[in-house]
Amino acid sequence: MDDIANDISLTIGRRIRTERTMRDWSLAELAERSGVSKAMLSTMERGMTSPTAALLVRIAAAFGMTLSTLIARAELQGGGLLRAAGQPVWRDPDTGYVRRHLSPACDMPLELIKVHLPAGAKVSLPAASYVFIKQQIWLISGKLEFTEGDHVHRLEPGDCLALGAPSDCTFHALEPGADYLVALVRS
Repeated sequence: MDDIANDISLTIGRRIRTERTMRDWSLAELAERSGVSKAMLSTMERGMTSPTAALLVRIAAAFGMTLSTLIARAELQGGGLLRAAGQPVWRDPDTGYVRRHLSPACDMPLELIKVHLPAGAKVSLPAASYVFIKQQIWLISGKLEFTEGDHVHRLEPGDCLALGAPSDCTFHALEPGADYLVALVRS
């Protein structure tokens, strides 16, 4: 693992431990609530592994928050301006999904996230990850097939999709890959 990935894994691991301790939960309780094994949680909390998006979504949902909120709490230090060089970037080791958190830490319920999904990559998220948010996806470049429940949306550059009621969703980047902006509002 390179130094940058190691630093991010350590930061996310510390945040998971902080969230768990604030709730006075044991590793076993978080494991039961998230469906992630105690061994994996322990490894994450120590920053010894780079967790996947799928695992982080389950952990965030157990805390009653979104993946974005969990990562933002791990990475952002506060302030009204977040310069490009300071925007946290996280890469899913399984899919190559790269997520850049654009919004400064503040009390606004709005978050902006820029995502790059390599061609052929798929990221599936359960309905539980959408319970606390409303979101729109704006495709910047490439082609994105977005499955929302049973409905498949094929997005072209410039298309903007407002998500409906929480349902299982899959992001699938077609050739040549996809770059998109996610605007989400926490409930």
